[in-house]
Amino acid sequence: METDTPHWRGPSGLEAEVTLKWDQLDDRAVTTAKILSADAVEKVGSGHPGAAISLAPAAYLLYQRHMHIDPADDRWLGRDRFVLSAGHSSLTQYIQLYMGGLGLELSDIESLRTFGALTPAHPEYGHTKHVEITTGPLGTGIAAAVGFAMSARRTHGMFDPETPLGESIFDHHVYAIAGDGCLQEGVASEAASLAGTQKLGNLTLIYDDNHISIEDDTSIAFDEDVLARFEAYGWHVQRVQWLADNGDYTEDVAALDAAIKTAREETERPSIIALRTIIGWPTPGKQDTGGIHGSKLGSDALRGLKEALGADPDAMFDVDVEAVEAARANMAERGRTFRAEWDERYNAWRAANPERAELLDRVLEHRLPEGWEESLPTFEEGTSIATRAASGQVLNAIADVLPELWGGSADLAGSNNTFMKGHPSFIPEEKSSKAFQGNAFGRNLHFGVREFAMGATMNGIAADGLTRVYGGTFFVFSDFMRGAVRLAALMDLPVTYVWTHDSIGVGEDGPTHQPVEHLASYRAIPNLAVVRPADAAETAQAWKAILEQRHPAALVLSRQNLPNPVRGEGAFASATNVAKGAYVLSDCEGTPDVILLASGSEVQIAVEAQKTLTEEGIAARVVSVPCMEWFDEQSAEYRESVLPAAVRARVSVEAGIALSWHRLVGDAGRCVSIESFGAPGAADELFAHFGIDTAHVVAAAKESLEAARV
Repeated sequence: METDTPHWRGPSGLEAEVTLKWDQLDDRAVTTAKILSADAVEKVGSGHPGAAISLAPAAYLLYQRHMHIDPADDRWLGRDRFVLSAGHSSLTQYIQLYMGGLGLELSDIESLRTFGALTPAHPEYGHTKHVEITTGPLGTGIAAAVGFAMSARRTHGMFDPETPLGESIFDHHVYAIAGDGCLQEGVASEAASLAGTQKLGNLTLIYDDNHISIEDDTSIAFDEDVLARFEAYGWHVQRVQWLADNGDYTEDVAALDAAIKTAREETERPSIIALRTIIGWPTPGKQDTGGIHGSKLGSDALRGLKEALGADPDAMFDVDVEAVEAARANMAERGRTFRAEWDERYNAWRAANPERAELLDRVLEHRLPEGWEESLPTFEEGTSIATRAASGQVLNAIADVLPELWGGSADLAGSNNTFMKGHPSFIPEEKSSKAFQGNAFGRNLHFGVREFAMGATMNGIAADGLTRVYGGTFFVFSDFMRGAVRLAALMDLPVTYVWTHDSIGVGEDGPTHQPVEHLASYRAIPNLAVVRPADAAETAQAWKAILEQRHPAALVLSRQNLPNPVRGEGAFASATNVAKGAYVLSDCEGTPDVILLASGSEVQIAVEAQKTLTEEGIAARVVSVPCMEWFDEQSAEYRESVLPAAVRARVSVEAGIALSWHRLVGDAGRCVSIESFGAPGAADELFAHFGIDTAHVVAAAKESLEAARV
């Protein structure tokens, strides 16, 4: 049968009459989705059934009627992307993957939240097919969806720039579902503001406006006009009321269908649809309460739900097989149709654009171009340059040979040296300023003062898989984006962070801007490489290693100039050793009495201390440690060659807390570090004040030698 839309209204207040093909099999499929949402949580004893129950018709509509998906290929380039920002409601997505034949079976739904299952508590990137990104930390999914939408536009510009937006094989839509919790998180506001500025017309957000969170009614903490806020951000806004003013509740899928169609047709603005639902409907006694948000229903409520749905109250995981088979057949047929049409256009594009097709193949295969490293700059030895400036020179030198590389800064491009000169900014052309000219397909990103959104947006860009993205800010402000960095590490996404102003070397800005605990803090995140180069040569090699490895990495760079020493035969060791994480920079004759370890700007202090110790008859080895994580990955033989176990006298020197160094210096070692916050003053004054200098390193070396003799 056909269902009409009697009461959907757009932002202008005009009524839209759109016909949706929807029959009893669809209703039965939605009923099955609701029952599975309740049963899965009931079986495991924990989870979030409420939103999954009430969002079942919306999710089913989106997957079965709107999204372009190929069930046989979860990485199909032409697919629409879906992000479940309300990741706690993972069943909302898992059940649609099951019902659509997208890689999950009923046994996977029954295994919800159990070890090894394809249905973990929150959707996980790389674990379950058709899950585009890990979500769960609220709001981050909205920002990731913004990243996916930005990635689509940049990809269009790389591979098909002559084709108008919306008409290319590289154009697709990004859908996201978020809840009240997501909309309360600051990162969602940051990302939404950025999306409005960018005019991302390929993004649609469905907001599950149910007024319930863990602490029950959101009125106690969240009582704003969300649509007015998003309209102010520059979004296209719509409201779909399933809950009428008189309390009547109707899951009006036709009204939602019309709103989704309108949102997809809106190409100049991102769209948000506020869908007013009753969480957990129709669960007697539990719907519309915080109790159904994050715990199982219990036997009485579960029985009541099934009775309300006309299902067998005594059956568990009672699937309407005919409805599921129909849903799978529909998804398969839609997928074949979409794929056939797209493949025809794709083949025509390849034939007409052989060089771009070759570039596409390369980036899809995660290959760097042959000989690309020859474009890396060299720096005059014996001179001085800040590593942030050296990093900027690297980016500009490799820009032309790596078109997939793009990025920017959280309003600090000039300080972070993240701008690629001669390349346009990624902004709608009319948003260009006196300082920055750009277009929709530009390359230099401007995230604004939004560190968290920058990090979470970059996750979406990186998960899309077609480009390499970087983003910069001052190291001290990396605190604001830590949640996004942790997610990148969890997903093993090749995101690169450019964190400058790395220590008390920031100087006069004072302790609020001087990172002290940050190196140890970020080294504590598994699967994140924290790279602090000592000079320009190490900086270039750090970029080389990061781009070759395809893992999350953070470059920690100096504000102040650092010496770029002579390397090679009879001088310091080659900077190509940076990829090993730690290497012998300057050695002594024979077995060292003491080993001096340092990173970044403090390597020069270790070198000066080596000279003093040598004059006093103490054989010292200097080891540059740009990246502890890379060093840990080396063979035991290599690590022993750099840090012989027999040499127990060791000293680390770094202008931060010593927490991460103790395992390298050992029980007889000593750490020259800062164990307090910084202070106002010039960099040289502060290094002297805190004892980060040659004299203290020499003294520490002598102490360590005494301890090693015990």
